[in-house]
Amino acid sequence: MAKRTVKDLDVAGKRVIVRCDFNVPRKDGVITNDNRIVQALPTIKYLIENKARIILMSHLGKVKTEEDKAKNNLECVAVRLGELVDTKVTFVPETRGAALEKAVAELKDGEIVVVQNTRYESGESKNDPELAKYWASLGDLFVEDAFGSVHRAHASTAGIPSLLPNALGFLVEKEVTMLEKAVKTPERPFVAIIGGAKVSDKIAVVDNLLKIADKVLIGGGMAYTFLKAQGYSIGKSLVEEDKVELAKEYLAKANGKLILPVDNVCADAFAEDAKTMVAGNGEIPEDYMGLDIGPKSVELYRKELAGAKTVVWNGPMGVFEMKPFATGTLEVCKAISELEGATTVIGGGDSAAAAIQLGFADKFSHISTGGGASLEFMEGKELPGIAVISEK
Repeated sequence: MAKRTVKDLDVAGKRVIVRCDFNVPRKDGVITNDNRIVQALPTIKYLIENKARIILMSHLGKVKTEEDKAKNNLECVAVRLGELVDTKVTFVPETRGAALEKAVAELKDGEIVVVQNTRYESGESKNDPELAKYWASLGDLFVEDAFGSVHRAHASTAGIPSLLPNALGFLVEKEVTMLEKAVKTPERPFVAIIGGAKVSDKIAVVDNLLKIADKVLIGGGMAYTFLKAQGYSIGKSLVEEDKVELAKEYLAKANGKLILPVDNVCADAFAEDAKTMVAGNGEIPEDYMGLDIGPKSVELYRKELAGAKTVVWNGPMGVFEMKPFATGTLEVCKAISELEGATTVIGGGDSAAAAIQLGFADKFSHISTGGGASLEFMEGKELPGIAVISEK
């Protein structure tokens, strides 16, 4: 990767706009997990130590109505950040205007202004040039550190950096380095594991990974569309009827690279207290649904992972939020974590949540902070928020 990073900028005394990903989960206005704020600290602390005047921007939730605005006020993030850094943090409840301009003008070296939720501006998601120009006028430099948003061409992710000298922050630099290492220059054998509910969500990823991986293991609800394409009866399991023909095409061109479950943990209802049984492919009763990969599939996947030097995982193997259907995800997680000397990357989203929830967070080389962005990266797409950053 030859993109400029924050270390390539002379930040002392300069107003540095940093696009962060502070899209944190909350309950009744209280932050329930501050991981995204913590992940932004290396870049923020570097800027504090190097005497930058720091302007932090982020979106929070979806903002369509006045009620959404009240619900997605970024002030809670500024308060939490103030507890994590040793400098003055000022929250400005506006996205433009005199109060914001005054707060920025009064910044001293090493101090921080947190701007209100960027999505309060309807022009944000449209990458409105006038809005980008106004925001850019507040700063001298721009740092992109919101990996969870770089796949979107918004005013704060793509508009501002097109107008200011720019660089990547440490978080995005690490994301790009690790994902490029895994997907573009993998040490082989390279095994990809793709799970989740729908083929339609992941088909472009499967398509790209079949070209570059040695094996692609399929789990989760999407497996049943492939199993139906092979002619198996799948009971009441999740299936995308309009994708069955496409699944047939992929199976035909995969040359044995595509590995599917051989047995399934099934239930008579989508519920934690449902009746369960293990059924081989084609043996799922008509009134049952597959909700996890079975024990033989776990062993098969363990065998396919043995000796892998690069593993990319995106999407759980079953409904891991319910205990009876979490074993497949847990065992795959365990198998990956035990690989000696391998580069192991989780591509954000539900699989990241599963690894963290199951206690495996520190057992992987990298857990991505951006589900949508890492997915598009794995599809081989260009990410607008990274493409706009200057080369070294």
